[in-house]
Amino acid sequence: MTNSSGKALTNAEKQQRYRERQKQSGKKELRGYLTPEALTCYEEIQKKTEWSDSILLSNAIRLMYAAHKCGQVGILNSWLTEHKR
Repeated sequence: MTNSSGKALTNAEKQQRYRERQKQSGKKELRGYLTPEALTCYEEIQKKTEWSDSILLSNAIRLMYAAHKCGQVGILNSWLTEHKR
């Protein structure tokens, strides 16, 4: 891959172009750190589904939203607490 001057792109330039294309397609980058409990859940779900981090995060947020809209967040949070997840 080359830039407009004909020189090969650096890794940083390639990453910037990738991030820009993702933004243009309507995607938003989220970053954060997982608690040990969340990491355990993540690893189990990732092994079972083989989803990428992006798909896993998108689905997690969509499911959380559905739980919120159905009034189930409290019940699910209680289950997580009881099961140390």
